Amino acid sequence: MGVLTVTFACKGQEFKKVELPRNYQAKLDIIYAETASWNGKLDFYYPTNNDEPTPVIINIHGGGWNHGKKESQRGFGSFFKKGMAVANVEYRLESEAKAPAAVEDIRCAMSYLISNAEELNIDTDKIVLMGASAGGHLALMGGLSENNSLFDDHCGEREAVKIRAIIDKYGVSDLRPVMFASSVKKWLGSESENVAFAESLSPITLVDAKSPPIFIVHGDADPIVPYIQSQKLFEKLQAHGVNSKFITIPEGGHGKFKEKDKERIMVEIHKFLDEQGL
Repeated sequence: MGVLTVTFACKGQEFKKVELPRNYQAKLDIIYAETASWNGKLDFYYPTNNDEPTPVIINIHGGGWNHGKKESQRGFGSFFKKGMAVANVEYRLESEAKAPAAVEDIRCAMSYLISNAEELNIDTDKIVLMGASAGGHLALMGGLSENNSLFDDHCGEREAVKIRAIIDKYGVSDLRPVMFASSVKKWLGSESENVAFAESLSPITLVDAKSPPIFIVHGDADPIVPYIQSQKLFEKLQAHGVNSKFITIPEGGHGKFKEKDKERIMVEIHKFLDEQGL
């Protein structure tokens, strides 16, 4: 099958191409939220030959809440093969706005996609949040919040949210034990010593019996996000009877996995999504 190539260049930095099947198109830099100094944008990749509404992966980049661009994200090919749409989202970094701004932005992006579901041909019953590192944390916060409006004031009127699944790649699940870490302190800003504030931004505190299914992957030698973060999250999910899967990458670092491990992860992710009816 032929492919359509989309390339990006951001402030002099050129990123590798996103390859789309011929039956896919891209809507780039859709503005989903605005502040006085910042426009929240997302890129939307979608199949053009679907008569029925399409499942969507909302992808969130990592970078310690202080760096990273949506244009750096690739690797969506296996989702395209399954006929899924992908919304690749950017959010305010800590240099633009401190916590909880990034969480608010992900919630805004979710609300935008749901409110524009008919135009974008999105199946609102089949929404998946996915992220790595800080993006994993934001995916968990966005999905586990579901219809909790704590972080929704920034977006105006809120759309009802139902998440089909969350894919968490070595994300922070509990900020409280890592409040001393430089990236966490910077993101929390003036609240960097406020344990209650850190707790409100800790996905593990949002887990209950109604939480959506969650897939977790983490390297047991991760030098940045402690492996125990995912262990504790999985234990709580299991204790509440939440449909969840935890994949450990032996001797795996912070996402810099061996090729065979990357292949295993994608197989396991798609198996998990299949089990959720996706």
